[in-house]
Amino acid sequence: MKVTKNTIQDSIELKTKISNDQNFLDKIDDVVNTCIECLENGNSIWWCGNGGSAADAQHLAAELSGRFYFDRPPLASEALHVNTSYMTAVANDYSYDVIYSRYLAGCGKKGDVLIGISTSGNSTNVVNAFKTAQEKEITTIGMTGSKLSGMAEFGDIILNVPSSDTPRIQECHIMIGHIICEQIESRLFGNDI
Repeated sequence: MKVTKNTIQDSIELKTKISNDQNFLDKIDDVVNTCIECLENGNSIWWCGNGGSAADAQHLAAELSGRFYFDRPPLASEALHVNTSYMTAVANDYSYDVIYSRYLAGCGKKGDVLIGISTSGNSTNVVNAFKTAQEKEITTIGMTGSKLSGMAEFGDIILNVPSSDTPRIQECHIMIGHIICEQIESRLFGNDI
């Protein structure tokens, strides 16, 4: 029982650390503002990650394209890995390292936003997507952990959770992602729709 309680307490302490870091909170607000501007200009928000981070990317994209708290018009938001035929073909014919960058090269447009999720910040396919995004003038936002990473080199805004513990970082990523989705929905539509 003590192990379970310690795990919960570690998660609480990390989230408390973030909630007390005004610079981190300001960066979350910068992400929200960037995403709202993107959507208001008729652009799209793209998401990518691997493993659990891919699941988070798909989850958060759906919060925007579907709904979060209330009924409202859908928003242009998608995870880059949802077309498994594309992903497996490109991974097989080219390399897993280019699955996201190749898709973004074909579908991404100037003014879009790419949100990459990686606990290490060094996932090659995510870093490559950031490079392509930079070339296409797509704003890059990284959600990662505390270690210096390749994503930071190509990211416009980096939300680096102050931890090196993968499960705790992932818990914070989904919390931050939910905050971003909630704020986008609330600020674009209010809650009277």
